[in-house]
Amino acid sequence: MKKLITLLLAAVLSVACCFGLTACGETKDKVVALICLHGAESSYDKNFIDAFEAACEAKGLTKEQYAIVTGVPEEGSDCYDKAAQFADAGFKAVFADSFGHEANMIQAAKEFPEVDFCHATGTQSSLSLDADTANDTPANFHNAFASIYEGRYLAGVAAGMKLLALYDDNDDGAITDDQAKIGYVGAHPYAEVISGYTSFYLGVKSVVANVTMEVKYTYSWYDELKEKASALALIENGAKLVSGHADSMGVPAACKEKNVPNVFYNGTTSEDTFVIASKINWQPYFEIMIDGALGKGEIPKDYTGTLATGSVQITALGAAAAAGTQAKLDDVKAKLMNGELNVFDTNNFTVKNAKADASAFSKAPFITMDENGKLTAYNADVIDDGTFTGETNVIENGIFKESAKRSAPYFDIVIDGITIGADA
Repeated sequence: MKKLITLLLAAVLSVACCFGLTACGETKDKVVALICLHGAESSYDKNFIDAFEAACEAKGLTKEQYAIVTGVPEEGSDCYDKAAQFADAGFKAVFADSFGHEANMIQAAKEFPEVDFCHATGTQSSLSLDADTANDTPANFHNAFASIYEGRYLAGVAAGMKLLALYDDNDDGAITDDQAKIGYVGAHPYAEVISGYTSFYLGVKSVVANVTMEVKYTYSWYDELKEKASALALIENGAKLVSGHADSMGVPAACKEKNVPNVFYNGTTSEDTFVIASKINWQPYFEIMIDGALGKGEIPKDYTGTLATGSVQITALGAAAAAGTQAKLDDVKAKLMNGELNVFDTNNFTVKNAKADASAFSKAPFITMDENGKLTAYNADVIDDGTFTGETNVIENGIFKESAKRSAPYFDIVIDGITIGADA
């Protein structure tokens, strides 16, 4: 009889394990899924994929409990279709990694209220706004981003140190104007890109006061040929260092070819021209999302990761970095974290050209400045209602409060010292 009871208990436990009961120490329920614009060939998407897999492993999920799909375009309904398929399959939370996925994710959230739909770089969830002005998005739709402008600022500091190492023959912290020109390849003229290249530029400017920067847009998140051509054109135009915000190896390849220092994004390269890169570490957010999917916590409506949360990072210095750079970065990072330094302190830049050339920037009606061209007020387009109208003043105590009103960036001013070049 005792043997029979033992066999029956074993059978019950075996069945329990098949159905994923917690008595077996793990659950087989599907938990989270990731939708990517491109695959691992894109530094942008690879950054998400690596962080997602690391978060799933850290939370003890088996490979049966999470899923990743790549190559899902922003155009059309493919993103919605994938999100709906994941919801139908029983996943508790679905994340999409690209700006253009947002409308499809909102549609899925409305149709599957029991599933959480999360999205990177989106503008439709602004928890900090009051209820009368916030967008009408479902409670199960969430946006997330990070204060990557701090990471790009730090990368800019490293770039400035490199320029001084190359050209400051007198060791007096000054180089000539032609030596102080840098270039930047941007994907699109979106606030996310403008905020990024402005913070990078301000980081360089904190070291090299007379630096200027030319920006070229590719109008594509991933176009290796165009990104390389744009970087080569910037170098031809006199750029002594090139950075960028696009997703291929085009810019580093151009810098290697011309032996020009490069500051990368979302990863490192083995090239001897590599200085440093900044990146968003998505693992902390993915762990929050997994906890929410498992019923162990709440997924924030609008999340902004920071240096303090480990969401904003810079890589180890590359072979091209200048001596003394790490000590400088450690000092600047400490000041950013304790609030002694603010990236978008309005004392550190002017916007005279933005005021004068409204045809180029379409921002003159929203800008208020003093006689020196320093911002005193700026109505940013924080509430994304499709009208592209600035409605929220984001200048507080002389600081442009980026990502304080919404996780997604809204700094979209082309400041003095930065010019937009012709398409390559």
